[in-house]
Amino acid sequence: MKMLSYLQKIGRALMVPVATLPAAAILMGVGYWIDPTGWGSSNALAALFIKSGSAIIDNMSVLFAIGVAYGMSKDKDGAAALTGFVGFLVLTTLCSPAAVAMIQKIPVDQVPAAFGKINNQFVGILTGIISAELYNRFSKVELPKALSFFSGRRLVPILTSFVMIVIAFVMMYVWPVIFNGLVSFGEYIQQMGSVGAGIYAFFNRLLIPVGLHHALNSVFWFDVAGINDIPNFLGGQESINAGKAVVGITGRYQAGFFPVMMFGLPGAALAIYQCARPENRAKVGSIMLAAAFASFFTGITEPLEFSFMFVAPVLYFIHALLTGLSVFIAASMHWIAGFGFSAGLVDLVLSTRNPLATHWYMLIPQGIVFFVIYYVVFRFTITKFNLMTPGRELAVAGDETDGYDVDVQPSNGNKEDETVQLARRYIGSIGGSENLTGIDACITRLRLNVKDSALVNDALAKRLGASGVIRLNKQSVQIIVGTRAEIIAGAMRTAMTAGPIPAASSNAAAAVPDAKPQAVPNSPKTVLETLVSPVTGDVVDLAAVPDEAFASKAVGDGLAIRPTDKTVVSPASGTVVKIFNTNHAFCLETDSGAEVVVHMGIDTVALNGQGFTRLVEEGAVVTAGQPILELDLEYLNANARSMISPVVVSNIEDYSGLTILASGSVVAGQTQLFEIQSK
Repeated sequence: MKMLSYLQKIGRALMVPVATLPAAAILMGVGYWIDPTGWGSSNALAALFIKSGSAIIDNMSVLFAIGVAYGMSKDKDGAAALTGFVGFLVLTTLCSPAAVAMIQKIPVDQVPAAFGKINNQFVGILTGIISAELYNRFSKVELPKALSFFSGRRLVPILTSFVMIVIAFVMMYVWPVIFNGLVSFGEYIQQMGSVGAGIYAFFNRLLIPVGLHHALNSVFWFDVAGINDIPNFLGGQESINAGKAVVGITGRYQAGFFPVMMFGLPGAALAIYQCARPENRAKVGSIMLAAAFASFFTGITEPLEFSFMFVAPVLYFIHALLTGLSVFIAASMHWIAGFGFSAGLVDLVLSTRNPLATHWYMLIPQGIVFFVIYYVVFRFTITKFNLMTPGRELAVAGDETDGYDVDVQPSNGNKEDETVQLARRYIGSIGGSENLTGIDACITRLRLNVKDSALVNDALAKRLGASGVIRLNKQSVQIIVGTRAEIIAGAMRTAMTAGPIPAASSNAAAAVPDAKPQAVPNSPKTVLETLVSPVTGDVVDLAAVPDEAFASKAVGDGLAIRPTDKTVVSPASGTVVKIFNTNHAFCLETDSGAEVVVHMGIDTVALNGQGFTRLVEEGAVVTAGQPILELDLEYLNANARSMISPVVVSNIEDYSGLTILASGSVVAGQTQLFEIQSK
C-alpha cells in the first residue's frame, strides 16, 4: 500500500508535463497531414507545425525531470523545478558517450551503445524523484551566516549536483546491463513468430513508463538483430525484390498497434472521463479529448498513458496485455500495415498503397472491437477497485491531488467559496500564515505544524466550529473540525498560495457567529438510535484512549474497543460518507442523522494503509453489521502505536447525549454499544 501510494504521488506529479503533450501531438499531426510524404521537407508550413510539436516530444525526458520535481515538492515552488533541471543536466552529461569515454579513458567508439540512449524518460523521472526528495528535505536548511546566501532553496540545486555525480557513477555500470538485457531479450523472442510479436508488444508498453522501450524497439524495428521491420516495410517493392521483406510477415511488429492507438486507448479515455466525479468532468474531458485525438490521429499515446500508468498501475498492466493480444491477432491473421512515425490514422492511410500492406482494412473492425473491450474493461476495473484515475479524487479548491488546479474566485455563495473563506479564518485563528508551516488532515482533525502553538486562538477556532484544540508540543497543533477536515485542509493550502493571511485579532472570536446548534430547553428525550459494536474485542473507556482528542471527547462522545478479530462492520444502517484514503477510519451517517466515526487504532494514519483493506466504497449505503474493513491484526498489533479503536458520535451536540450499554467483551454486529437520545 505504501508503494502504491508513492506511485500515485508520482503519477499526480506527471500530470504537470503530460498536460503539454496533447498540444505537441496535435501540432505534429497537422504537420504530417499537410506533408504526408516529405514530413516538412516539401512544405514550410508543415515543417513549422512538425518542428513546433517535436520541440516538446523530443524533450520529454527533461520535461519529466522538471515536472516530477515540481509536482512532488511539498510547496510547489519553482526552485524544485530548477533542481530537477540541474540534476538532469548533470546526470545526462556525465553519462553521455563523450563523458564516459573521458572518465573511463577509452575511445569514444568503444563506449557501450547504451549511453547513446541515456536521454530517456527513465532518467528524467528518476532525476525528478531524487530532486524532489532532496528539495523536501533540505529546502529549509539554514547555513552559517557566512554562507547564508546559499541557505534554503538555493542550497538544493547545489546539493543535487553532488548527489547526481554519485548516481551517474552507479549508472555507468548499471545502465549497459539494463540496455543489453533488453536487446538480448528481443533477439530471443523474435524467433517465436506471431506469439513473439505479441510478447514484444506487451513488453513494449510495460517499458514506456521508464522510457526503455526504445532499446527493445531497436531490436524489432531497426537493424540491431537483422529484423529491421520499419525500414524494410517502408522500402516496399524494393525490399521485396531485394529479399529483405516478405508479404504478410514484414510489418507484423507494427500492424497490431493501430487498433490499440486509434481505437482502444480512446475507449479507455472515454471510460476515464465517465468515471470522473461530476465536478471534475469538464477538466478531465478536455484533457482526455485532446489525448484521444492525438492517439487516434497521430498514434502519440503518452498523454493518455501517463494519465493512468502511475495512479492506476493495474490499468496499465491490462493495457499492456491488450496491446500484446492485438499485435498477436494482427500478426496471426496477416493483417499488415506499417508506420514511419506511429500507429495513427495518418500512417494507416499512408501505408495503404504499400505492396507489403495486406488486408490492412481489417485493422479497422479489429480496432472497433478493441474500443469496446478497452471501454468495458477500464470502466469496470476503475469502479470495481475505486482506482484513482484523473478526476476520481475529491476536488476542492487548491487541492492538486487529482493533477488539476482549481481557481478560487471571489465568493458568490457557493459551497467551495464558503470553504475557502472558512479556511482563511482558521489560518487567522492559528496565528496567520506566518505562523503556519505545514498542513495535513486526518478524518476528523487538522494536523498542523506551526512556529509557536501559543499563538493559536482556541476561542476563535471553536467559534468557527472546531470541537477542540490540542497542542501536542510547541510546533504541533491539532484542531478537531469533524469529517470535513480533509476538505478544509485543502482549502487552507489554496488560501496560503493566494497571499499572506494575518493573524486574527484578539476580539475576532466575538465577530464569528456560533456555528453549533443550541439546545432546546424542556424538549422530551427519547432513544433515537442504538448502535452495535463495529468490531469484536474488549471495551475501553474513552478517557483511557491514548489520544487527547478522543480522550477529552473533543472528537465526540462514545467509547473505544481493543479489537480481537479482523472484520470491522457498520455499527448502524446508513451511508458511508467518508473512508480515509489510508483505510484506517470511516465516518457513517446513520439513517437518523448521527455522524459516527470509527477510528481503528491510534496514529494508524502513519501506516499509509498497510494492514487495512476496505470492503465497501465511499458513498455506499450499508446496513448494521455489514462488513466495512478488514484488518491484518498481526501486522497492526506489531506496528501501530495502539490498536485501541474509538467509536464516537461526532455531532453529539445535536442530541441530548448517549448512554453506554456495553462493557467487557463485545461481538461485531451483535452487542449493543450505546444509545443516542434525541433532544
